Amino acid sequence: MAFKVLQVDHIGIGVNDLAATKEFYKNALGIEHLPEDEVVEEQKVKVSFFPCGDAELEFLETTTPDGPIGKFIEKNGGRDGIQHVALRVDNIENAIADLMAKGIKMIDEKPRYGAGGSAIAFLHPKATGGVLLELCQRMK
Repeated sequence: MAFKVLQVDHIGIGVNDLAATKEFYKNALGIEHLPEDEVVEEQKVKVSFFPCGDAELEFLETTTPDGPIGKFIEKNGGRDGIQHVALRVDNIENAIADLMAKGIKMIDEKPRYGAGGSAIAFLHPKATGGVLLELCQRMK
């Protein structure tokens, strides 16, 4: 059940104000976001992607204070910040099975829906030295 990490897919950044963040990246840096934002109800977030070379910046605004991004920003002193790094894999089911067989603690033991139509799974930060790593497989 081998798998391969293909590239850094995106960097997930929790933000307080998605509209202001989009304006800054567009006006100050000249980076255009994808035309459609997406609300992922299961994760209680509104998401905007900014393609940046072979990877993307993913900005996440909570839709409710008790969501993962709301909790992250609260823990971060109310400030925006990098919440996770996503690695694109060739086969997410094989990746999860292989990591679990190696004794690596997973938050998700099976893939779930992620923004942009991806299948995603998170490794537990205790297994990665404190970094929240997301595995993703692009389905589109």
